[in-house]
Amino acid sequence: MNNDNPHIQPDTELQANTDSELYEHHHIIVDRGQEMLRIDKYLQSHLESISRTKIQAAAKAGCIVVNDKPVKSNYRVKPRDVISILLPEPPHDFELLPEPIDIDIVYEDSDVLVVNKPAGLVVHPGYGNFTGTLLNGLLYYLQDKKCDDGTPATPFLVHRIDKDTSGLLLVAKNETAQVILAKQFYEHTIERKYRALVWGNFDDNRGTIVGNLERAPQDRRIMHVTPEPDRGKHAVTHWNIVERFGYVTLIECILETGRTHQIRAHMQHIGHPLFNDAAYGGDRILKGTTFSRYKQFVENCFSLLPRQALHAMILGFDHPSTGKHLHFEAPLPDDFSACLTKWSDYAQHVIK
Repeated sequence: MNNDNPHIQPDTELQANTDSELYEHHHIIVDRGQEMLRIDKYLQSHLESISRTKIQAAAKAGCIVVNDKPVKSNYRVKPRDVISILLPEPPHDFELLPEPIDIDIVYEDSDVLVVNKPAGLVVHPGYGNFTGTLLNGLLYYLQDKKCDDGTPATPFLVHRIDKDTSGLLLVAKNETAQVILAKQFYEHTIERKYRALVWGNFDDNRGTIVGNLERAPQDRRIMHVTPEPDRGKHAVTHWNIVERFGYVTLIECILETGRTHQIRAHMQHIGHPLFNDAAYGGDRILKGTTFSRYKQFVENCFSLLPRQALHAMILGFDHPSTGKHLHFEAPLPDDFSACLTKWSDYAQHVIK
């Protein structure tokens, strides 16, 4: 067996085209002289940063890809194979430090945490937000806790929600749970329902938006629906009406896929941007009258809800160890509820 110097490029931030938002952590080109060997053994001998347990769990979840195809842990590597290891959290080159941050924990056991994230809290450290994130707070919260097998409990992200979106977030406490849950996201078996307040009224009571999403060429910070069918990432959002307020509408959004800014970009695409979503044009009056009293009313609503009107309300998944289906609901936060109350009163007494 020849293990001399395979071409390893660790921690490259290449996002894979999957619904669970997987990231390429390792990219390996197998040496020409490599004898055939099980891939779990091969990777264990070549990568110090990943345990064999995580390698096997990643393979089971379809997160180890050879020559662009997922393989199982018993796959035998061959010379010049191109191996990618895809994991649910982005790679980073900085140290994550525990920080005391108030966290609303809805549910916890030895494998998972369900957190009700407030608006304004960044989930994962990144450019411009290296401290003060949910992950920093979870590191602090779990620093003295252990899993059932005695290993230290560690937060592993399975998915993310935007900084200014509130609601439920699922976090694994060990590597095996992380990849099992990531596979559920990939296979669309996770239940995710959002509440969104959007501009405008609708002719129908429900609908589905299908549109590939990619970075907008004029502003890389936001996403847009690409007109090219072979570009971007496949994205599907189902919506239905919860309550109509005339100039704005409260809807429920059900995610079939989980792309970055999916609901925000899709609703803008069909002409119904989220209320007060500055990035997608919802922070100005898009429907209603020209009266100054109405303008002041909307400005007051913006003040009550100083972020996009989006809340991750329902989360359901199969437990990674027991297989039992768990279901959670998080009520609308105070800022969202206060804004809805004002719009309800306005619709009843002014629009009629």
